[in-house]
Amino acid sequence: MLDIIIEARNAAISREMKVKRILPFRLRRMIGPFIFMDHAGPIADAIAPASGLDVLPHPHIGLSTVSYLFGGQVTHRDSLGVEQIILPGEVNWMTAGSGISHSERFEDPSVLTGGLEMIQTWVALPERDEEDAPSFVNYTPAQLPVFTDTGVWMRLIAGNAYGLQNNVKTNSPLFYLHVELEQGARFGLPKEHSERGFYIVKGSISFSGVTYNQGKMLVFSKGVDPVIIAEEKTTLMLLGGEPLGERFIWWNFVSSRKERIEQAKEDWKQGRIILPPNDNKEFIPLPDDKSKPAGMPPAPEPLS
Repeated sequence: MLDIIIEARNAAISREMKVKRILPFRLRRMIGPFIFMDHAGPIADAIAPASGLDVLPHPHIGLSTVSYLFGGQVTHRDSLGVEQIILPGEVNWMTAGSGISHSERFEDPSVLTGGLEMIQTWVALPERDEEDAPSFVNYTPAQLPVFTDTGVWMRLIAGNAYGLQNNVKTNSPLFYLHVELEQGARFGLPKEHSERGFYIVKGSISFSGVTYNQGKMLVFSKGVDPVIIAEEKTTLMLLGGEPLGERFIWWNFVSSRKERIEQAKEDWKQGRIILPPNDNKEFIPLPDDKSKPAGMPPAPEPLS
């Protein structure tokens, strides 16, 4: 059955970068290990100054961030010393583990020429991996398998689904795909995972005679094999996997233990999570409780 329909809500992650926030949602905190999902853009209008889009250095623990672009580009810098220009169709998988900081900058003046659009998800780590050493890996489109059928194109971002798999390193069973459907195409969800859902990036689909438009996520129970019909040319992001159990989230921190969140707060305040060596002149301060620092969004409420 259709478990829940999640409507994206408006949020802001920098002075000028507005996003549609899908996860976490009050009535559905996670889908498999996915605990957070933002859709930025499309942005095609000039912003003055362009630095208003930048997300300043900020910390993470206990999760992996997955950045995937449809258009534009972003420069990633982190406390490991990694500097990576992220381009459309790539998978950029940063594992925070015991603690990392990073920034996302929009430094190319032409970044908005073709329209900037990005999906970022957070994948919670199993308890055994929450304190792993941080890492960052960039995977090019050539490393990601693509499948086509009549009216269907899809790229496997991570995990396994529909018999596809790739070398993107994950820590628990999951699937994550970018799917393009032509009008009238029929499509189904992978059957091998316990929790499954899809987010409509653009276009519209119908399921059981009801039409759903962009900005909505539909989540389904295991054992249900929905037939999705594209009402027009449509872009979907499919995700899910096996649940990991209770997780807590506060601001940019995720953990299975509340006390670990408190430690991370203090670590950031005291500078024990270092800044990116090539982007260390400014940073986002720790929010005061769940209040909103100047120009920044409030912290997500804890998950339990």
